[in-house]
Amino acid sequence: MKEKNVKLNYIYNVAYQILVILTPLLTAPYIARVLKSKGIGVLGYVTAIAAFFIIFASLGTSTYGQREVSYVQNDIFKRSVVFFNTLIFRCTTTFIFLVIYGIMIFTYHPDWMIIYVIQLIEILNVAFDTSWFLQGLEEFGKVVGRNAIFRIINLIMVFTLIKKPEDLALYAAAQALITMAGHVSLWPYLPKYLCKVPKEALSPFKDTRIILGLFLPTFAVQFYQYLDKIMLKLITHNLDESGYYEQTMRIVRLVLALVTAMATVMVPRIGHYFKQGDKDAIKRAMYKVYQFSWFLGLPLMFGVFGIAGNFIPWFYGEGYDKVIILLRICSGLTVAMSIANVTGIQYLVPTKRERLYTRTVLFGAAVNIVLNFVFIPKLQSAGAALASVIAESAIAILQLIYIRGELDIKRILQSSVKYLIASTLMLMLLLMVGRYLPATILSTFVMIITGALVYFGLLVLFADEFFIDNAKHLIKKVLKKFR
Repeated sequence: MKEKNVKLNYIYNVAYQILVILTPLLTAPYIARVLKSKGIGVLGYVTAIAAFFIIFASLGTSTYGQREVSYVQNDIFKRSVVFFNTLIFRCTTTFIFLVIYGIMIFTYHPDWMIIYVIQLIEILNVAFDTSWFLQGLEEFGKVVGRNAIFRIINLIMVFTLIKKPEDLALYAAAQALITMAGHVSLWPYLPKYLCKVPKEALSPFKDTRIILGLFLPTFAVQFYQYLDKIMLKLITHNLDESGYYEQTMRIVRLVLALVTAMATVMVPRIGHYFKQGDKDAIKRAMYKVYQFSWFLGLPLMFGVFGIAGNFIPWFYGEGYDKVIILLRICSGLTVAMSIANVTGIQYLVPTKRERLYTRTVLFGAAVNIVLNFVFIPKLQSAGAALASVIAESAIAILQLIYIRGELDIKRILQSSVKYLIASTLMLMLLLMVGRYLPATILSTFVMIITGALVYFGLLVLFADEFFIDNAKHLIKKVLKKFR
């Protein structure tokens, strides 16, 4: 197969991640006013519980499938074997945990039963999802294209069907069914990349140990991220606090998608280099990705902090003032999670050091859980946010310590200096401007444009080669298109 364009795939993947997150974010102001913070808290709590069954249903097959396909992407028979083995494994685990979840909810009949029942569809979606296969082939454009239409349908459904707090179940069902439709829409692409595989060539459970090894870090990350919502509800007994936290994390996930989307693109590329034994190519790629994370992560972190006070009042409306504080705290996740993502997902996993990655994530999970017990009783949702930032920072630092003998940590850190200075100066300007502007959509837009111009202008002043070279390349491509 022809080698794919990493930059183009990054753009595709950013578009895909934004589509997945942007639709609920675009509807968030409307949903916040219709369902209220309590309704959002209920949905966040129930989906957090169901998420554990979804994680177990998929185990580590998404990462495993993508990585294994990247190793054999040029061999149609071998990649077909990987596909069918992984698919059979996913279907088996999905069935098992679908049954367990069903027994749990129909035995205990929890509050908001209808919301729990709807989550059965979300668990079933694991079996229908084959995006990992196309991502392993670096065919990100197809994943984006087929999902775009369903995200637009989702927007239309929300604004036309959700009218009152009692429509919470309808909203949850719409999200689950749209996700399923997106997964199913990818299936027509598959025959082009697959061939017939005899039964004797299949052994779906042969790599169970490897899959479980890849599952542990995924579980650890998801465990303490969803545990925040559950612990908030159990400790505070306040669904409004859960609602504030859920609304904050929606914004944070969108911002993170811009930075961490590079992971999905780079995992198959690093895996390909690793299979070829090209260590120099791996190092060159990793230094560029670290620099990219600083280049985009730092201004996003300071930018979110700077505009939060102007953005939240008009975006979510009355009753969500606490989200301003939470968003400023959680802005720190942008850099912490992007660096941890580069080291763990983009470097350790493709080079088959998932055990090392797991160790760092489990450490972060332990830190997060302990700090939740300390902070949540006193600070409530702000405590959960603070615990998450500290835990993610601990993971990022520990991972850099582990790889210091393989990559030049000093070089990685030094590549952040210009971006840190430019981002800090941008933040100072945003905080000053924010004092004099009313909380309106126009004011927020002005602040974003001003901040971006200042940041990129300073990079030009600092003669940052990374930004200037990529900007020139982009301008040339745009001009070429017009010509």
